Amino acid sequence: MTDTAQIPSASDDSILPFQLARADIRGRVARLDASLETILSQHDYPPSVAALVAEAALLTALIGQTLKLRWRLSLQVRGDGPIRLIATDYFAPEAEGEPARIRAYAGYDREAPPPSAPDPFTLLGKGVFGLMIDQGRDMAPYQGVTPLAGSSLADCAETYFAQSEQIATRFAVTAAEASAPGGPSVWRAGGVMVQHLPAAGEHVRTPDAPSGPDGLMTSEDIAAMGDGEDNWRRATLLLETVEAHELLGPHVSAERLLVRLFHEEAPVAYPAQPITFGCTCSAERVEAAMAQYSAKDIGHMTDEDGKLTADCQFCGAHYEFDPKTLGFEAER
Repeated sequence: MTDTAQIPSASDDSILPFQLARADIRGRVARLDASLETILSQHDYPPSVAALVAEAALLTALIGQTLKLRWRLSLQVRGDGPIRLIATDYFAPEAEGEPARIRAYAGYDREAPPPSAPDPFTLLGKGVFGLMIDQGRDMAPYQGVTPLAGSSLADCAETYFAQSEQIATRFAVTAAEASAPGGPSVWRAGGVMVQHLPAAGEHVRTPDAPSGPDGLMTSEDIAAMGDGEDNWRRATLLLETVEAHELLGPHVSAERLLVRLFHEEAPVAYPAQPITFGCTCSAERVEAAMAQYSAKDIGHMTDEDGKLTADCQFCGAHYEFDPKTLGFEAER
């Protein structure tokens, strides 16, 4: 737990996009405060699971900020270890000026993971890291998957962008419980994401052999393919100087952190995107999902009281239906 002298009452939930004018690099600074605490307080996660959910939610916010209005970014991590699944969704604002929404949950073996593991990432075992962008009706979703690689979810995200998108990307992220003296502990997460943007007409060289584990590309491999390798190396060296308390805040604002890290690169900040917890579940959506099942399937799903129940894995909402009101005469 991180002891902080003062935790502000105002929410710090926001994503600050920026550009480094001298280095052809874009990025975001994100802080999750009340939104993350809402996500985690709805589940009794062991600390090791909560830490991974917090990291995944933060990565989703950092990546998702560039989405167009009403689009959705989903991040999924699947492993064969005690933590089997981490799923997050970032919902872009419905209209300009509105907050984005985020939700997340984890599926895990309740008997296997220790309450606190020195390296929670190892509890995932072997598996895959995937991103999906849903652009709405009549549009096929875009999705990509890469193997779990490195020693953190941030490492996996960097590998994903290098391998699937061929965009040099680097993250600095952290999450922890923090408390004011005498106050309850709350979860906070903070991070910075930078991406190299090749200039128009930039010469692109044929990539050398991948230098990452299992023959995967790395951000350095991608940066070396263009003419901006020196800019990328300088920006990532500056990013590596960031400290955990600066990422988490609240004493160092996102704008102040941006200047502290990259003042020599002429940083330009854009309006921050507010973010809040939000879930899309509803009784109507559950009813629509039930329509795909047969009467026999509904019968197996009905409890002893003759009720059909469903729980939202993201927010914990509980729904109960009488199968007859759904048009079913349940068969057992």
